[in-house]
Amino acid sequence: MKKNLLSVAVAATIMVPALPAFSQSDAEMVEEVVVTGSRIERANDVSVSPVTSVSAEDLKATGVVRVEDLINDLPQVAATQTAGQANGSTGTATVSLRGLGSQRTLVLIDGRRMPAGSPLAGGSGADLNQIPGALVERVEVLTGGSSATYGSDAIAGVVNFIMMDDFEGVRFESQTSVYQHNNNNSDMQGLVTSNGFDVADGSVTDGETNDFSMIIGANLDGGRGNVTAYANYRKIDAVLQADRDYSGCAVSGSPDSFGCGGSSTVPWGRFTDFGANDGDTTEGFDYSVDGTEFTDFSRLYNYGPLNYFQRPDERWTMGAFGHYEINEHAEAYTQVMYADDRTVAQIAPSGAFFVTNDLFCGNPFLSDDQYDAICGVYGLGKDQFVSDLEVVNTDPETGEVTTNPGALYIGRRNVEGGPRQSDMRHTTFRGVFGVRGDINENWAYDVYGQFSEVSLEETYLNDMSKSRIRRALDVRTDADGNPVCQSVLDGSDPNCVPWNIFQEGGVTQEAIDYLVLPLFARGTTDQEIISGYVTGDLTDYGVKLPTADSGVAIVAGFESRRESLNYSPDSGYQNDEGAGQGGPTLPVDGALSVKEIFTEANIPLLSGMPGAEYLGLEVAYRYSDYSTDAQTDTYKLAADWQPTTDLKVRASFQSAVRHANIRELYRAQSIGLFDMTYDPCGSRTDDDGVEIGPEYSAAECANTGTTASTYGGNFDSPAGQYNFVGGGNPELTPEESETVSFGIVYSPEFVEGLTVSADYFNIEVTEAIAGINPETVLRRCAETGNALFCDSVSRGANGNLWIGTAGITATDVNIGFFETEGIDINANYGFDVGAYGSVDMNYIATYLTKWDQQEFVGEPVESCAGNWNSSCGTPTPEYVSTLRATWATPWNVDVTGSWRYIGEVTDLGSNGADFDAISYFDLAAAWSATDNVTIRSGISNLLDEEPPLTADAGAGIYGNGNTFPGVYDALGRYAFLGASVNF
Repeated sequence: MKKNLLSVAVAATIMVPALPAFSQSDAEMVEEVVVTGSRIERANDVSVSPVTSVSAEDLKATGVVRVEDLINDLPQVAATQTAGQANGSTGTATVSLRGLGSQRTLVLIDGRRMPAGSPLAGGSGADLNQIPGALVERVEVLTGGSSATYGSDAIAGVVNFIMMDDFEGVRFESQTSVYQHNNNNSDMQGLVTSNGFDVADGSVTDGETNDFSMIIGANLDGGRGNVTAYANYRKIDAVLQADRDYSGCAVSGSPDSFGCGGSSTVPWGRFTDFGANDGDTTEGFDYSVDGTEFTDFSRLYNYGPLNYFQRPDERWTMGAFGHYEINEHAEAYTQVMYADDRTVAQIAPSGAFFVTNDLFCGNPFLSDDQYDAICGVYGLGKDQFVSDLEVVNTDPETGEVTTNPGALYIGRRNVEGGPRQSDMRHTTFRGVFGVRGDINENWAYDVYGQFSEVSLEETYLNDMSKSRIRRALDVRTDADGNPVCQSVLDGSDPNCVPWNIFQEGGVTQEAIDYLVLPLFARGTTDQEIISGYVTGDLTDYGVKLPTADSGVAIVAGFESRRESLNYSPDSGYQNDEGAGQGGPTLPVDGALSVKEIFTEANIPLLSGMPGAEYLGLEVAYRYSDYSTDAQTDTYKLAADWQPTTDLKVRASFQSAVRHANIRELYRAQSIGLFDMTYDPCGSRTDDDGVEIGPEYSAAECANTGTTASTYGGNFDSPAGQYNFVGGGNPELTPEESETVSFGIVYSPEFVEGLTVSADYFNIEVTEAIAGINPETVLRRCAETGNALFCDSVSRGANGNLWIGTAGITATDVNIGFFETEGIDINANYGFDVGAYGSVDMNYIATYLTKWDQQEFVGEPVESCAGNWNSSCGTPTPEYVSTLRATWATPWNVDVTGSWRYIGEVTDLGSNGADFDAISYFDLAAAWSATDNVTIRSGISNLLDEEPPLTADAGAGIYGNGNTFPGVYDALGRYAFLGASVNF
């Protein structure tokens, strides 16, 4: 049966577990290999734990040039940082196995760990942008703890990239791809236009990606060695949310009654007291600018369209892999890898996000009507400030009188200055230098040193300076009658330029140039590893059971690892000077080291017997001693039983740990933002004009800091983002987990070409490192009045939790609990179709029966399987699958069709955005034009399915553009055309 380019890959399976050897007697016929999850070499790719394998040809068959796009299609993987992130992006691409977080997934290159992807917050996961796709031979994914084999961070499992290091010749590969979408969502188009916004319409083609790779390889000295070198260039164009009708505005409310939400920091300005001026004899105000006068505030700013739906990205990777046999006992090898990746995350313009609470009544930019509206109405003169107002409130029940100063808050979007852009450049070097070889016929060794460094250069453009905003709004009249900053008159800032936001068209370029503040940050992550091990087969020493054909195989080794992180933001970041940052960004500087010893053993118990073609045990143990004075023990116990030649049964138990990373240990406490739909102690008006809330009673809300005058006020954040104080904790202890798995692999002799596997898994994580969800802190404070929670809530003057320093404290602690379980299914079937070639089919699926979490002891256990939102965050469907078939035609053309299925999920939030199940259909073909030239083309999401929409796809849970780009195909059809040429 002849197979050509794609069928070779698909016949081996598109995404399949590593399968067992069905006959121990065949061991001499094949090369022994190392399978992810163990360092013991085995014949015929034996794997006690289920390992999913993705081949190099899968990258070509699907047309993806971003490795994370392929990995995220695996049912075991939950999307985290992707190219679809704008707000909150780290500029990296990460992988999260079983949805347990990228920090709990260990990523390897040829069995050796990758460094932290970025020194930025959220950057602890390995960056898949460092992986040269053209050099990937296959990817092996093992889910469930593997700390005994690889050390810390493997709680959710391991992703191991196996690289090609024996290439001969020259290969050039090129591919161009684009997205195409038909903007015909009439509901969203009507919604956006009815709110006065522009909306995309008709067909659009964008997001072009161009990828070029070259590989050069040669054998050395008659085949004693090989050097393989590579270079790759990739350029990805941006896509704006404005380019899709379903992201034409930031939606609000429920799917059956979407509205266009947005921010109250508007280009026409919002001038309000937020209720601070409501008193016995005074009333508050809420205005916007209309010409040179004030009008009642009503419209929100549509911040969505300028956000990137796909970030622009430019990447260079290059390097070389080499190995040379010095003699029969020593082979020197090296891997030298370099990557330079630059991307830009763009969000809406910055502005004055209510960073001032006062105004001089004599500001010359105020018209007479404006002066009367905010000062004259209170009897304040033009030589006074709004804060000179005395607001008196008398409690109607107690008669207690309180007095507070008046206030005026200004929210004004700097649309004249352009959108904010975080320009992030990560430059990575990774070098591995080692020696391996056979000591004798029974013993082998491998010793290596590895050094990795990731350097970050970040420049944040078009933000505004808080202190300059204050000075530019504090305006007087000079001796010539011209508006001038008070800071110019008193000499404290002679460069100040007045900011006229009190009349349309009043902002000057000089004012923008003065107010805009670029921010800079630099940082590095370093990793140094010295490791080595010996592996031996003890059969010839008589260490074997009489019931087995082979003896015990063992591994013993050591590893010394040191990691350091330095993140150095400039003074503007550190001093909370950036108006659009949500809080100060503080430096981090720390290091962590560990010394470890580990061992493994494979113990054959039975072989070649009725009912036991093979039965064996696999055990592993690792002891780790950290520089934080923490010591950990991890272990694995596994068994595989082959009762007949076509059936294998396997089971394992693994205890794994994760030590806190440097940011979790040493980052300083600072203010950040979290997503919350509404403040449960406030009230709001729905689309029908009905007032809703508060959710809690006055007494319960008093626990959270509201008063009789602020209870039930309208202090929701229009953007749905609230302040919290987070930070590290040097007293953190390692997380612990236990993984149980068992399953079968069945390849019936009576159905040639069929292999089916089913594996049950259960992963339980305790003492998980996390901060309590700030919303949980708020609600538990209201419900219990416990000082543990209430001392962490600090409300502002009008009861808000989002203006200034108001917010909730939630630092990292060892409190979390996660448990997930389910069944992985994989089926592969290949068959001939006579003169028409052959067909290879693959079905891979995960059925999730449990994904539970508990934020801390005493808190209810929350079920996230089949749910999303609230504390569950990103969608976690119960069922995800891919069915793929490849027809290898007799005309040198291979055709591949795929059906990707994502199950429904239920919204746990208040908006009821339940997502229906969605199916994607893909079609691709590869033509072997000549022996040296192959042309590939295809379309993913053939039917241009739109992603599900919601108002709650916050950046904190990897949402963007009213959806989840890492989970769903957010941009429409993906079409690609590529070619490979071998010389």
